[in-house]
Parts: sequence; C-alpha cells; structure tokens
Amino acid sequence: MKALILVGGFGTRLRPLTLSFPKPLVDFANKPMILHQIEALKDVGVTEVILAINYQPEVMINFLKDFEDKLGIKIICSQETEPLGTAGPLALARDKLIDGSGEPFFVLNSDVISEYPFAELIQFHKSHGGEATIMVTKVDEPSKYGVVVMDEESGRVDRFVEKPKFFVGNKINAGIYLLNPSVLDRIQLRPTSIEKEIFPKIATEKQLYSMVLPGFWMDIGQPKDYITGLRLYLDSLQKKAPTKLAAGPHIVGNVLIHDSAVVGEGCLIGPDVAIGPACVIEAGVRLSRCTVMQGTRIKKHACVSSSIIGWHSTVGQWARIDNMTILGEDVHVSDEVYSNGGVILPHKEIKSSILNPEIVM
Repeated sequence: MKALILVGGFGTRLRPLTLSFPKPLVDFANKPMILHQIEALKDVGVTEVILAINYQPEVMINFLKDFEDKLGIKIICSQETEPLGTAGPLALARDKLIDGSGEPFFVLNSDVISEYPFAELIQFHKSHGGEATIMVTKVDEPSKYGVVVMDEESGRVDRFVEKPKFFVGNKINAGIYLLNPSVLDRIQLRPTSIEKEIFPKIATEKQLYSMVLPGFWMDIGQPKDYITGLRLYLDSLQKKAPTKLAAGPHIVGNVLIHDSAVVGEGCLIGPDVAIGPACVIEAGVRLSRCTVMQGTRIKKHACVSSSIIGWHSTVGQWARIDNMTILGEDVHVSDEVYSNGGVILPHKEIKSSILNPEIVM
C-alpha cells in the first residue's frame, strides 16, 4: 500500500519553531511530528510514503533518509511549484500513487496527531465497498467547524455543513482518508480543495463513507493545540504503554523523558511534559504542560509551564517561562527573567522580562 501526506507550506502558525525546521520535522513527544504518522503507516503494511510539499523538500528528504533505512519504508517527495490546495497534490502525484494493484491509498494531513487506527480503517473501507472513507472525530462545539452529516448505522456520508447555526451533528473531518485509485479521476491538476470540491461530489453519488475515530485527535499546527495534543498523546501512552513514561517521586502525572536527558535533584516535573534528547534539567526546576526540545539546559530553580522551549536553548536560574511562551532554536533567557507569552525568534538573548505577550525579533 501507499500513502500521501499533505505537508503543505510554511508552517506560519508554529513559528518560530518552523524558522529552523519544516513543520513536519518539528519535534512532538521527542520525535519529528511526521514520524508518528510514518511509523503507524509502516505498521499496517504501507511500503511507500509520498510527501506532498512546496517548501524545503531537500531538508525533508535529507532528514528522513535515516528513517527510510531504519523503518524499511520508501519516502519520496512530490514537489509543488505553486500551492495546489488539498486535492491538487493528489493529481500531481498521480503516477506515484497508481501502481496497478487497485489497492486503496491513505491521504493524511501532516498536522494531525491521534492513535492512527489504520488497520480498522482498512477493514471498514473494504467492508462498505464505497469509493472513499474519511475519518471523523467528535467535537464539543460543532458550530466552529465543517460538520459531516452521516448515517450513524452505515457510516455513509450524506452531506457537509460548514459552521452550522443549528445542530446537525457533532462529527468533523479528522484529516485521515482512505481512497480508491478511481478518486484520482475526479481531480484536476489545479488548486483544489478535497474537502469542499471532491468529497461533496462523491457523497452525492453515495460513494463516501465515514468512520468515527476511536481515541484522541488533535490538529497540532499551532502552539495552544500542540500543548493540548501533548496532553492527549501522553494520556494515550499512559493507557497503552505506561512503561515508556517516567516514574519517581519527582514526577507528577504523565511525563516523557528521553534516556539521554539528565534531571537534577529536587525537581518537580509534570504533568504533561516531554523532555528531549541531551537536555539538562538542573536542580530544583519546576516543569509542567511543556515541551523541552533537544540540547536545552534549564538552570536551577527555573519554572516553565504551558510553553515550548526550542532546540539548544537555555533558561536561566530562577527564570519563569509561562503562558504559551515559545522559544525558537538557540534562545538564551537570562537569570531571573519572566516571560509571559513571549514568542522569541531563533538565536536571541533575552535579558529583560516580557510582561505581556509579544514577538521578539
């Protein structure tokens, strides 16, 4: 089987992290975001992954070459010269997707994190005999989204309603699809939306089905949702593979610590924290609801909460980082500095407190 991952553009919502790496290579729970998807695809027999990309393809491919060998899966790029939306990239990659087997192929949005129930999706898709299957997820406030109206028993999609004023359902498109090759005959090589142009047509022909995604789901393409996604991911890990999580008197709730990280005495870490490779957490540090990326040093008695600390950064002694502060790569926060929602671009030194959310260029 094959899969196409819609990598897209510049990752502006996750800046300043995406100023250093393309968004799919930004760490999430101590591995590049896209690697969570590729590993799950490999587990269900996908042998080739096509990355639909229009930004920094060389960086992506060079980085993923190592994983290609480790996982035994082929990873190739299909590069757009202009943005093609969410359907146009399928037309562009048509020759790469069609192999004569007639097997369906996966299409994924690269921002989506979940438990990736791909085996169940394959089984459901083959059982209903339709042309396409989309995964849907339940939400509390459907009026914010495009809602998928479906037959609850069979899963057949009736129609889509964009930001409904009245309740029509609580399921939204989860950005995970399994499509028959015939879907490609419906798509022209031009900027096209698969959600607004292609799926509604398939639905009117009663060939589109939906499967409710079990477990958690989150689009982690912006910082607030990234932090929420980390909490949901760690909750899931606690249920499915608790031995991967850290334990000890200094741990509160679900915490992921890379084997090469060093944690000093008297720390209190958690809940919902990921500490990456080669990080040093000095004595007396308090961490909660945050990600600390590779090669970072958090100095004595610093406090970090609800924030993302980029690669190879330093947080000084008694510093306090809070309220969705995002440090880019190689940012150095001086001792006793307070950041309340600062967004700091790479290679900066912060010597004075940021009292209100602002971008530091």
